[in-house]
Amino acid sequence: MIIATLVLISGVLLPTAPGLEPDMQLVLSIFVFTIVLWIAKPVPFTVSSILAMGLLFALGTTDSFDQAVSGFASELVFFLFLLILLGNTISKTGLDERAARRMLSTQSTPFQSIRSLSTNLFALSFFMPSAVARAVTFIPLVHRISDVYDLGRKSNFEKSSFFILGHVNPIASMALMTGGGMAIITSEIIRSSVRPITWVEWAIYMIPPVMLLYAFSAFSAARLYPVNNSKTISDSKATSDLSQSVTDNENESQPWTKDEQIVAWVMGGTVLAWVVGSFIGIPAIIPAIFAVVILSLPRIQVITAEDVQSMSWGILFVIGAMFSILEVMETTGTLDFIVQSATDLIPFGMMTLWQSVAVLFAIAIVMRSLFSTASAAITVVLPIVIEFGSVLGINQFYLSLSILTIIGSTTFLPFNTTSVLLSFDRGPLSIRDVFIFGCVTMIYAFVVVPLAWLFYWPFIDSVL
Repeated sequence: MIIATLVLISGVLLPTAPGLEPDMQLVLSIFVFTIVLWIAKPVPFTVSSILAMGLLFALGTTDSFDQAVSGFASELVFFLFLLILLGNTISKTGLDERAARRMLSTQSTPFQSIRSLSTNLFALSFFMPSAVARAVTFIPLVHRISDVYDLGRKSNFEKSSFFILGHVNPIASMALMTGGGMAIITSEIIRSSVRPITWVEWAIYMIPPVMLLYAFSAFSAARLYPVNNSKTISDSKATSDLSQSVTDNENESQPWTKDEQIVAWVMGGTVLAWVVGSFIGIPAIIPAIFAVVILSLPRIQVITAEDVQSMSWGILFVIGAMFSILEVMETTGTLDFIVQSATDLIPFGMMTLWQSVAVLFAIAIVMRSLFSTASAAITVVLPIVIEFGSVLGINQFYLSLSILTIIGSTTFLPFNTTSVLLSFDRGPLSIRDVFIFGCVTMIYAFVVVPLAWLFYWPFIDSVL
Protein backbone atom coordinates (compact mmCIF):
# COMPACT_ATOMS: atom_id res chain seq x y z
CA MET A 1 0.00 0.00 0.00
CA ILE A 2 2.87 2.37 0.83
CA ILE A 3 4.63 1.68 -2.48
CA ALA A 4 1.41 2.08 -4.49
CA THR A 5 0.56 5.33 -2.68
CA LEU A 6 4.04 6.78 -3.25
CA VAL A 7 3.78 5.97 -6.95
CA LEU A 8 0.43 7.72 -7.20
CA ILE A 9 1.52 10.79 -5.21
CA SER A 10 4.68 11.09 -7.32
CA GLY A 11 2.65 11.04 -10.53
CA VAL A 12 0.29 13.71 -9.23
CA LEU A 13 2.68 16.12 -7.50
CA LEU A 14 6.00 15.84 -9.34
CA PRO A 15 6.68 17.97 -12.45
CA THR A 16 5.77 16.33 -15.72
CA ALA A 17 8.61 14.12 -16.99
CA PRO A 18 10.25 14.99 -20.33
CA GLY A 19 8.25 13.73 -23.29
CA LEU A 20 5.08 13.25 -21.26
CA GLU A 21 1.88 15.25 -21.22
CA PRO A 22 0.23 15.83 -17.81
CA ASP A 23 -2.62 13.42 -18.63
CA MET A 24 -0.12 10.77 -19.74
CA GLN A 25 1.80 11.02 -16.47
CA LEU A 26 -1.40 10.74 -14.46
CA VAL A 27 -2.58 7.69 -16.39
CA LEU A 28 0.82 6.02 -16.03
CA SER A 29 0.84 6.65 -12.28
CA ILE A 30 -2.68 5.18 -11.97
CA PHE A 31 -1.62 2.22 -14.12
CA VAL A 32 1.45 1.42 -11.98
CA PHE A 33 -0.50 2.12 -8.78
CA THR A 34 -3.15 -0.41 -9.83
CA ILE A 35 -0.62 -3.02 -10.96
CA VAL A 36 1.12 -2.87 -7.57
CA LEU A 37 -2.21 -3.38 -5.80
CA TRP A 38 -3.12 -6.31 -8.06
CA ILE A 39 0.25 -7.99 -7.53
CA ALA A 40 0.47 -7.51 -3.75
CA LYS A 41 -3.30 -7.82 -3.09
CA PRO A 42 -3.43 -5.75 0.13
CA VAL A 43 -7.13 -5.31 -0.70
CA PRO A 44 -9.45 -7.53 -2.80
CA PHE A 45 -9.28 -7.26 -6.59
CA THR A 46 -12.78 -5.79 -6.67
CA VAL A 47 -11.83 -2.92 -4.34
CA SER A 48 -8.55 -2.05 -6.09
CA SER A 49 -10.28 -2.13 -9.49
CA ILE A 50 -13.05 0.23 -8.37
CA LEU A 51 -10.44 2.53 -6.84
CA ALA A 52 -8.50 2.62 -10.13
CA MET A 53 -11.55 3.66 -12.11
CA GLY A 54 -12.46 6.23 -9.49
CA LEU A 55 -8.98 7.74 -9.78
CA LEU A 56 -9.29 7.97 -13.58
CA PHE A 57 -12.28 10.25 -13.08
CA ALA A 58 -11.13 12.05 -9.91
CA LEU A 59 -7.77 13.08 -11.39
CA GLY A 60 -9.38 14.39 -14.56
CA THR A 61 -8.03 11.87 -17.09
CA THR A 62 -11.63 11.29 -18.23
CA ASP A 63 -14.43 13.80 -18.68
CA SER A 64 -17.01 11.62 -16.93
CA PHE A 65 -17.26 8.58 -14.70
CA ASP A 66 -19.00 6.79 -17.58
CA GLN A 67 -15.76 7.03 -19.55
CA ALA A 68 -13.75 5.85 -16.55
CA VAL A 69 -15.76 2.61 -16.39
CA SER A 70 -16.03 2.12 -20.15
CA GLY A 71 -14.09 -1.15 -19.90
CA PHE A 72 -17.18 -2.80 -18.46
CA ALA A 73 -18.98 -2.17 -21.74
CA SER A 74 -16.72 -4.83 -23.25
CA GLU A 75 -18.44 -8.03 -24.35
CA LEU A 76 -15.60 -9.92 -22.68
CA VAL A 77 -16.74 -9.09 -19.13
CA PHE A 78 -20.23 -10.49 -19.70
CA PHE A 79 -19.01 -13.43 -21.77
CA LEU A 80 -16.61 -14.53 -19.04
CA PHE A 81 -19.37 -14.12 -16.45
CA LEU A 82 -21.66 -16.42 -18.44
CA LEU A 83 -18.96 -19.04 -18.98
CA ILE A 84 -18.12 -19.15 -15.28
CA LEU A 85 -21.78 -19.81 -14.50
CA LEU A 86 -21.97 -22.54 -17.15
CA GLY A 87 -18.74 -24.16 -16.01
CA ASN A 88 -19.97 -24.30 -12.42
CA THR A 89 -23.03 -26.32 -13.47
CA ILE A 90 -20.77 -29.22 -14.47
CA SER A 91 -19.47 -29.69 -10.93
CA LYS A 92 -22.77 -28.72 -9.29
CA THR A 93 -24.70 -31.52 -10.99
CA GLY A 94 -21.98 -34.14 -10.51
CA LEU A 95 -21.05 -34.51 -14.16
CA ASP A 96 -17.42 -33.88 -13.24
CA GLU A 97 -17.42 -36.79 -10.77
CA ARG A 98 -19.05 -39.04 -13.36
CA ALA A 99 -16.33 -38.09 -15.85
CA ALA A 100 -13.66 -38.65 -13.21
CA ARG A 101 -14.84 -42.19 -12.50
CA ARG A 102 -14.53 -42.97 -16.20
CA MET A 103 -10.76 -42.77 -15.90
CA LEU A 104 -10.57 -46.00 -13.91
CA SER A 105 -11.32 -49.67 -14.30
CA THR A 106 -10.63 -52.60 -12.00
CA GLN A 107 -7.64 -53.46 -14.20
CA SER A 108 -6.11 -49.96 -14.11
CA THR A 109 -2.47 -49.53 -13.13
CA PRO A 110 -0.97 -46.34 -11.58
CA PHE A 111 0.67 -45.39 -14.88
CA GLN A 112 -2.56 -46.01 -16.80
CA SER A 113 -4.42 -43.88 -14.24
CA ILE A 114 -2.01 -40.98 -14.80
CA ARG A 115 -2.42 -41.30 -18.55
CA SER A 116 -6.19 -41.48 -18.13
CA LEU A 117 -6.10 -38.46 -15.81
CA SER A 118 -4.34 -36.31 -18.40
CA THR A 119 -6.64 -37.53 -21.20
CA ASN A 120 -9.82 -36.89 -19.24
CA LEU A 121 -8.67 -33.44 -18.11
CA PHE A 122 -8.05 -32.43 -21.71
CA ALA A 123 -11.41 -33.78 -22.88
CA LEU A 124 -13.24 -32.17 -19.96
CA SER A 125 -11.70 -28.78 -20.81
CA PHE A 126 -13.98 -28.62 -23.89
CA PHE A 127 -17.05 -28.52 -21.64
CA MET A 128 -15.70 -27.32 -18.27
CA PRO A 129 -13.75 -24.12 -19.01
CA SER A 130 -12.21 -23.50 -15.59
CA ALA A 131 -8.89 -25.23 -14.96
CA VAL A 132 -9.38 -24.52 -11.25
CA ALA A 133 -12.75 -26.31 -11.25
CA ARG A 134 -11.16 -29.31 -12.98
CA ALA A 135 -8.33 -29.35 -10.44
CA VAL A 136 -10.75 -29.15 -7.50
CA THR A 137 -12.72 -32.03 -8.99
CA PHE A 138 -9.79 -34.37 -9.48
CA ILE A 139 -7.60 -33.58 -6.43
CA PRO A 140 -9.64 -35.69 -3.98
CA LEU A 141 -9.95 -38.39 -6.62
CA VAL A 142 -6.16 -38.60 -6.98
CA HIS A 143 -5.83 -39.02 -3.20
CA ARG A 144 -8.44 -41.76 -3.24
CA ILE A 145 -6.80 -43.53 -6.17
CA SER A 146 -3.50 -43.42 -4.33
CA ASP A 147 -5.18 -45.08 -1.34
CA VAL A 148 -6.70 -47.76 -3.54
CA TYR A 149 -3.25 -48.59 -4.94
CA ASP A 150 -1.72 -48.50 -1.40
CA LEU A 151 0.89 -45.99 -2.62
CA GLY A 152 0.93 -43.41 0.18
CA ARG A 153 0.55 -39.64 0.21
CA LYS A 154 4.01 -38.62 -1.12
CA SER A 155 4.36 -41.31 -3.76
CA ASN A 156 5.63 -40.72 -7.30
CA PHE A 157 2.06 -41.33 -8.46
CA GLU A 158 0.79 -38.35 -6.48
CA LYS A 159 3.68 -36.10 -7.55
CA SER A 160 3.13 -36.87 -11.23
CA SER A 161 -0.64 -36.48 -10.86
CA PHE A 162 -0.34 -33.11 -9.14
CA PHE A 163 2.03 -31.84 -11.85
CA ILE A 164 -0.71 -32.67 -14.35
CA LEU A 165 -3.44 -31.10 -12.22
CA GLY A 166 -1.49 -27.92 -11.52
CA HIS A 167 0.81 -27.19 -14.46
CA VAL A 168 -0.51 -29.22 -17.39
CA ASN A 169 -4.24 -28.87 -16.78
CA PRO A 170 -4.43 -25.07 -17.53
CA ILE A 171 -2.70 -25.61 -20.89
CA ALA A 172 -5.80 -27.44 -22.14
CA SER A 173 -7.90 -24.31 -21.55
CA MET A 174 -6.12 -22.52 -24.41
CA ALA A 175 -7.42 -24.93 -27.06
CA LEU A 176 -10.84 -23.28 -27.39
CA MET A 177 -11.81 -19.62 -27.47
CA THR A 178 -14.32 -20.41 -24.72
CA GLY A 179 -11.88 -22.62 -22.78
CA GLY A 180 -11.19 -20.24 -19.92
CA GLY A 181 -10.27 -16.71 -18.93
CA MET A 182 -6.91 -16.70 -20.75
CA ALA A 183 -8.39 -17.64 -24.12
CA ILE A 184 -11.46 -15.42 -23.78
CA ILE A 185 -9.41 -12.34 -22.91
CA THR A 186 -6.92 -13.01 -25.72
CA SER A 187 -9.67 -13.51 -28.30
CA GLU A 188 -11.38 -10.27 -27.29
CA ILE A 189 -8.12 -8.31 -27.49
CA ILE A 190 -7.39 -9.88 -30.89
CA ARG A 191 -10.88 -8.94 -32.07
CA SER A 192 -10.59 -5.35 -30.90
CA SER A 193 -6.95 -4.70 -31.87
CA VAL A 194 -5.95 -7.11 -34.62
CA ARG A 195 -8.72 -8.78 -36.62
CA PRO A 196 -12.02 -10.67 -36.24
CA ILE A 197 -11.79 -14.32 -35.20
CA THR A 198 -14.55 -16.92 -34.85
CA TRP A 199 -14.89 -19.84 -32.46
CA VAL A 200 -14.07 -22.37 -35.19
CA GLU A 201 -11.06 -20.37 -36.44
CA TRP A 202 -9.64 -20.29 -32.94
CA ALA A 203 -10.09 -24.06 -32.62
CA ILE A 204 -8.35 -24.68 -35.95
CA TYR A 205 -5.41 -22.45 -35.09
CA MET A 206 -4.96 -23.52 -31.47
CA ILE A 207 -6.04 -27.14 -30.92
CA PRO A 208 -3.06 -28.84 -32.65
CA PRO A 209 -0.34 -26.68 -30.99
CA VAL A 210 -2.05 -26.95 -27.61
CA MET A 211 -2.44 -30.71 -27.96
CA LEU A 212 1.28 -31.03 -28.78
CA LEU A 213 2.28 -28.83 -25.83
CA TYR A 214 -0.12 -30.67 -23.54
CA ALA A 215 1.18 -34.08 -24.64
CA PHE A 216 4.83 -33.08 -24.12
CA SER A 217 4.07 -31.71 -20.66
CA ALA A 218 1.90 -34.64 -19.54
CA PHE A 219 4.51 -37.15 -20.74
CA SER A 220 7.21 -35.32 -18.78
CA ALA A 221 5.02 -35.26 -15.67
CA ALA A 222 4.60 -39.02 -15.88
CA ARG A 223 8.30 -39.66 -16.53
CA LEU A 224 9.83 -37.19 -14.06
CA TYR A 225 8.63 -39.42 -11.23
CA PRO A 226 8.22 -42.96 -12.69
CA VAL A 227 5.29 -44.97 -11.35
CA ASN A 228 4.41 -48.63 -11.18
CA ASN A 229 2.83 -50.04 -14.33
CA SER A 230 2.00 -53.55 -13.12
CA LYS A 231 -0.10 -53.23 -9.96
CA THR A 232 -3.86 -53.04 -10.58
CA ILE A 233 -6.82 -52.00 -8.45
CA SER A 234 -7.96 -55.60 -8.26
CA ASP A 235 -4.52 -56.56 -6.85
CA SER A 236 -4.88 -54.06 -4.00
CA LYS A 237 -6.22 -55.13 -0.63
CA ALA A 238 -7.53 -51.64 0.03
CA THR A 239 -11.22 -50.99 -0.27
CA SER A 240 -13.03 -47.70 -0.53
CA ASP A 241 -16.09 -46.04 -1.94
CA LEU A 242 -14.02 -45.32 -5.05
CA SER A 243 -13.42 -49.03 -5.61
CA GLN A 244 -17.17 -49.59 -5.43
CA SER A 245 -17.71 -46.61 -7.76
CA VAL A 246 -15.36 -48.15 -10.29
CA THR A 247 -17.19 -51.47 -10.12
CA ASP A 248 -20.58 -49.75 -10.38
CA ASN A 249 -19.33 -47.67 -13.29
CA GLU A 250 -18.21 -50.80 -15.15
CA ASN A 251 -21.59 -52.40 -14.49
CA GLU A 252 -23.33 -49.21 -15.68
CA SER A 253 -25.55 -49.27 -12.59
CA GLN A 254 -25.63 -45.51 -12.03
CA PRO A 255 -28.39 -43.80 -14.04
CA TRP A 256 -28.06 -40.17 -15.02
CA THR A 257 -30.01 -37.69 -12.94
CA LYS A 258 -32.40 -35.20 -14.50
CA ASP A 259 -30.04 -32.27 -13.84
CA GLU A 260 -27.09 -34.15 -15.35
CA GLN A 261 -29.06 -34.85 -18.52
CA ILE A 262 -30.25 -31.24 -18.79
CA VAL A 263 -26.76 -29.77 -18.34
CA ALA A 264 -25.25 -32.28 -20.77
CA TRP A 265 -27.80 -31.46 -23.46
CA VAL A 266 -27.57 -27.69 -22.90
CA MET A 267 -23.75 -27.68 -22.94
CA GLY A 268 -23.67 -29.90 -26.01
CA GLY A 269 -26.14 -27.62 -27.77
CA THR A 270 -24.11 -24.56 -26.79
CA VAL A 271 -20.92 -26.00 -28.27
CA LEU A 272 -22.85 -26.92 -31.44
CA ALA A 273 -24.23 -23.37 -31.61
CA TRP A 274 -20.71 -21.96 -31.31
CA VAL A 275 -19.57 -24.13 -34.21
CA VAL A 276 -22.54 -23.27 -36.44
CA GLY A 277 -22.44 -19.63 -35.37
CA SER A 278 -18.87 -19.32 -36.57
CA PHE A 279 -20.09 -19.96 -40.12
CA ILE A 280 -23.29 -17.92 -40.11
CA GLY A 281 -22.10 -14.98 -38.00
CA ILE A 282 -23.77 -15.54 -34.62
CA PRO A 283 -21.68 -13.89 -31.86
CA ALA A 284 -20.33 -16.45 -29.38
CA ILE A 285 -21.97 -14.68 -26.45
CA ILE A 286 -25.52 -15.32 -27.76
CA PRO A 287 -25.54 -19.14 -27.27
CA ALA A 288 -23.98 -18.64 -23.83
CA ILE A 289 -26.80 -16.22 -22.86
CA PHE A 290 -29.50 -18.68 -23.95
CA ALA A 291 -27.76 -21.55 -22.16
CA VAL A 292 -27.66 -19.63 -18.86
CA VAL A 293 -31.31 -18.59 -19.26
CA ILE A 294 -32.43 -22.17 -19.94
CA LEU A 295 -30.55 -23.53 -16.92
CA SER A 296 -32.13 -20.78 -14.76
CA LEU A 297 -35.77 -21.43 -15.75
CA PRO A 298 -38.22 -22.11 -12.87
CA ARG A 299 -38.74 -25.81 -13.62
CA ILE A 300 -35.01 -26.38 -14.10
CA GLN A 301 -33.12 -24.03 -11.73
CA VAL A 302 -29.71 -25.60 -12.14
CA ILE A 303 -28.38 -22.03 -11.93
CA THR A 304 -29.80 -20.17 -8.93
CA ALA A 305 -29.41 -16.77 -7.31
CA GLU A 306 -26.97 -18.31 -4.82
CA ASP A 307 -24.71 -19.40 -7.70
CA VAL A 308 -24.52 -15.82 -8.97
CA GLN A 309 -23.85 -14.42 -5.50
CA SER A 310 -21.09 -16.93 -4.75
CA MET A 311 -19.12 -16.20 -7.92
CA SER A 312 -15.60 -14.81 -7.68
CA TRP A 313 -16.14 -11.29 -8.99
CA GLY A 314 -12.53 -10.19 -8.61
CA ILE A 315 -11.23 -11.25 -12.02
CA LEU A 316 -14.23 -9.67 -13.78
CA PHE A 317 -13.49 -6.34 -12.10
CA VAL A 318 -9.79 -6.66 -12.96
CA ILE A 319 -10.65 -7.12 -16.64
CA GLY A 320 -13.15 -4.25 -16.70
CA ALA A 321 -10.77 -1.89 -14.88
CA MET A 322 -7.81 -2.85 -17.07
CA PHE A 323 -9.74 -2.23 -20.26
CA SER A 324 -10.83 1.16 -18.87
CA ILE A 325 -7.22 2.10 -18.08
CA LEU A 326 -5.97 0.86 -21.46
CA GLU A 327 -8.64 2.86 -23.29
CA VAL A 328 -7.54 6.04 -21.49
CA MET A 329 -3.89 5.19 -22.16
CA GLU A 330 -4.68 4.83 -25.85
CA THR A 331 -6.70 8.05 -26.14
CA THR A 332 -4.01 10.06 -24.34
CA GLY A 333 -1.19 8.56 -26.42
CA THR A 334 0.39 6.88 -23.38
CA LEU A 335 0.63 3.47 -25.05
CA ASP A 336 2.48 4.97 -28.01
CA PHE A 337 4.86 6.70 -25.59
CA ILE A 338 5.59 3.43 -23.75
CA VAL A 339 6.33 1.61 -26.98
CA GLN A 340 8.46 4.42 -28.36
CA SER A 341 10.45 4.69 -25.13
CA ALA A 342 11.07 0.95 -25.10
CA THR A 343 12.15 0.88 -28.74
CA ASP A 344 14.59 3.71 -28.01
CA LEU A 345 15.96 1.80 -25.02
CA ILE A 346 16.08 -1.65 -26.66
CA PRO A 347 17.84 -1.74 -30.06
CA PHE A 348 15.01 -3.48 -31.90
CA GLY A 349 16.20 -1.90 -35.15
CA MET A 350 19.43 -3.91 -34.96
CA MET A 351 17.65 -7.19 -34.24
CA THR A 352 16.27 -9.84 -36.54
CA LEU A 353 12.56 -10.68 -36.43
CA TRP A 354 13.09 -13.63 -34.12
CA GLN A 355 15.35 -11.69 -31.80
CA SER A 356 12.66 -9.02 -31.46
CA VAL A 357 10.01 -11.67 -30.83
CA ALA A 358 12.25 -13.34 -28.22
CA VAL A 359 12.66 -10.01 -26.39
CA LEU A 360 8.87 -9.53 -26.37
CA PHE A 361 8.47 -13.09 -25.03
CA ALA A 362 11.00 -12.32 -22.29
CA ILE A 363 9.09 -9.16 -21.33
CA ALA A 364 5.86 -11.20 -21.19
CA ILE A 365 7.46 -13.87 -18.98
CA VAL A 366 8.86 -11.32 -16.54
CA MET A 367 5.49 -9.57 -16.31
CA ARG A 368 3.65 -12.86 -16.03
CA SER A 369 5.76 -13.95 -13.04
CA LEU A 370 4.44 -10.95 -11.08
CA PHE A 371 0.76 -11.86 -11.40
CA SER A 372 -1.31 -14.38 -9.46
CA THR A 373 -3.40 -15.32 -12.51
CA ALA A 374 -2.51 -15.74 -16.16
CA SER A 375 -5.74 -13.95 -17.12
CA ALA A 376 -4.69 -10.78 -15.30
CA ALA A 377 -1.20 -10.99 -16.82
CA ILE A 378 -2.58 -11.31 -20.35
CA THR A 379 -4.98 -8.40 -19.77
CA VAL A 380 -2.04 -6.15 -18.93
CA VAL A 381 0.71 -7.53 -21.18
CA LEU A 382 -1.00 -8.42 -24.46
CA PRO A 383 -2.24 -4.95 -25.56
CA ILE A 384 1.24 -3.51 -24.99
CA VAL A 385 2.95 -6.37 -26.86
CA ILE A 386 0.50 -6.01 -29.75
CA GLU A 387 1.43 -2.33 -29.97
CA PHE A 388 5.09 -3.37 -30.16
CA GLY A 389 4.20 -5.80 -32.94
CA SER A 390 2.54 -3.03 -34.90
CA VAL A 391 5.59 -0.75 -34.62
CA LEU A 392 8.09 -3.52 -35.40
CA GLY A 393 6.11 -5.02 -38.28
CA ILE A 394 5.56 -8.38 -36.57
CA ASN A 395 2.49 -10.47 -37.39
CA GLN A 396 0.21 -9.34 -34.55
CA PHE A 397 -2.15 -12.31 -34.81
CA TYR A 398 0.63 -14.87 -34.51
CA LEU A 399 2.23 -12.79 -31.78
CA SER A 400 -1.01 -12.75 -29.77
CA LEU A 401 -1.47 -16.52 -29.96
CA SER A 402 2.19 -16.99 -29.05
CA ILE A 403 2.01 -14.70 -26.02
CA LEU A 404 -1.04 -16.62 -24.81
CA THR A 405 0.81 -19.92 -25.20
CA ILE A 406 3.94 -18.66 -23.44
CA ILE A 407 2.07 -17.05 -20.52
CA GLY A 408 -0.29 -20.00 -20.16
CA SER A 409 2.67 -22.39 -19.90
CA THR A 410 4.80 -20.40 -17.46
CA THR A 411 4.48 -20.88 -13.71
CA PHE A 412 7.55 -20.29 -11.57
CA LEU A 413 5.90 -19.87 -8.17
CA PRO A 414 2.77 -21.47 -6.70
CA PHE A 415 0.87 -18.18 -6.54
CA ASN A 416 1.34 -17.58 -10.29
CA THR A 417 -1.50 -19.97 -11.18
CA THR A 418 -4.47 -20.91 -9.03
CA SER A 419 -4.49 -24.57 -10.09
CA VAL A 420 -0.78 -24.81 -9.24
CA LEU A 421 -1.43 -23.18 -5.88
CA LEU A 422 -4.12 -25.78 -5.18
CA SER A 423 -1.87 -28.67 -6.19
CA PHE A 424 0.96 -27.21 -4.09
CA ASP A 425 -1.29 -26.75 -1.09
CA ARG A 426 -3.03 -30.14 -1.21
CA GLY A 427 -0.32 -32.28 -2.77
CA PRO A 428 3.27 -33.39 -2.11
CA LEU A 429 5.01 -30.77 -4.29
CA SER A 430 7.68 -28.37 -3.02
CA ILE A 431 8.42 -24.86 -4.29
CA ARG A 432 11.49 -26.32 -6.02
CA ASP A 433 9.26 -28.90 -7.79
CA VAL A 434 6.88 -26.15 -8.93
CA PHE A 435 9.71 -24.00 -10.28
CA ILE A 436 11.48 -26.85 -12.11
CA PHE A 437 8.37 -28.18 -13.80
CA GLY A 438 7.27 -24.62 -14.62
CA CYS A 439 10.55 -24.23 -16.49
CA VAL A 440 9.91 -27.53 -18.29
CA THR A 441 6.49 -26.44 -19.57
CA MET A 442 7.88 -23.03 -20.54
CA ILE A 443 10.68 -24.67 -22.57
CA TYR A 444 8.12 -26.85 -24.34
CA ALA A 445 6.15 -23.70 -25.20
CA PHE A 446 9.31 -22.24 -26.72
CA VAL A 447 9.51 -25.36 -28.90
CA VAL A 448 5.86 -25.48 -29.93
CA VAL A 449 5.43 -21.75 -30.68
CA PRO A 450 8.15 -21.55 -33.40
CA LEU A 451 6.81 -24.75 -34.99
CA ALA A 452 3.31 -23.27 -35.12
CA TRP A 453 4.53 -19.83 -36.26
CA LEU A 454 6.79 -21.12 -39.04
CA PHE A 455 4.80 -24.07 -40.33
CA TYR A 456 1.29 -24.71 -38.99
CA TRP A 457 -0.27 -21.23 -38.82
CA PRO A 458 1.00 -20.18 -42.29
CA PHE A 459 -0.41 -23.43 -43.66
CA ILE A 460 -3.83 -22.66 -42.10
CA ASP A 461 -3.67 -19.14 -43.53
CA SER A 462 -3.06 -20.56 -47.00
CA VAL A 463 -6.01 -22.94 -46.67
CA LEU A 464 -8.46 -20.48 -45.12
